[in-house]
Amino acid sequence: MPDFLYQLPLPLAAFIIIGILCAYSLIGMVITRRWIMPRFLEDDRELDFNSGMMQAVLVFYGLATALIAVSVWETHSQVGEAVSHEAARIAGIYRDVSSYPEPVRSELQAELRGYTDYLIHEAWPAQQRGEYPTRGVEWINRFQNTLASFNPSEEREKILHAETLAAFNRLIDARRLRLDAMLVRMPTVLWCIVHIGACICLASAFFFRVRDVRLYSIQLSLLSVFIGLVITLIFAFDRPFIGDLGIDAGSYQLIRDQLMHP
Repeated sequence: MPDFLYQLPLPLAAFIIIGILCAYSLIGMVITRRWIMPRFLEDDRELDFNSGMMQAVLVFYGLATALIAVSVWETHSQVGEAVSHEAARIAGIYRDVSSYPEPVRSELQAELRGYTDYLIHEAWPAQQRGEYPTRGVEWINRFQNTLASFNPSEEREKILHAETLAAFNRLIDARRLRLDAMLVRMPTVLWCIVHIGACICLASAFFFRVRDVRLYSIQLSLLSVFIGLVITLIFAFDRPFIGDLGIDAGSYQLIRDQLMHP
């Protein structure tokens, strides 16, 4: 899919996809009826053959697009879980460092708040534009340096510090999964199958001798709209962070509002 489509509102992108398919089907129908069909000999037996072939093409295309749609949806859901895990790790670490002595407690809390604000106001808009955010590592490094500089003196502080370090490592893993998800997209070969398969499905409907062109146009348009809706479904979940159905920063905003206080 062209990259500019992902920056459009989903209804507009769906209108473009469906419009292209409808134009293809209607133009193809006119060309086939006028210049191709007169060259063929056709009777009732050929009509049955055409019907059977069209049904076979639609069945195979339906199976292929269904599997692709399920795969895209599962990937989208997994990315959403990775985002939720990162937000949960931030909340857990924030609660852990709240038990640290001053002044390290305030420093760690401020750095976590800064990282969360960065995610909400800078990283997420960049991800929604399809850009790879990079400044988060600066906040992570500052937090790590502050955390590593703390030297626990009591046994309780040692246990708490060890747990915080382990939670911080889990946060790094969750952050890495979120950033890796920026590269998630459906392979080009699958998009070729979706697009070429749609053209073949519609083309298989051109070889019917329907007397009323208006009826023929309506049926082809309905088929085009349905195929376009299926393609729009795949398109909408292809990029996890982009588009109207992209994953938002709501998990981080909830933590920022309810847990972190300046």
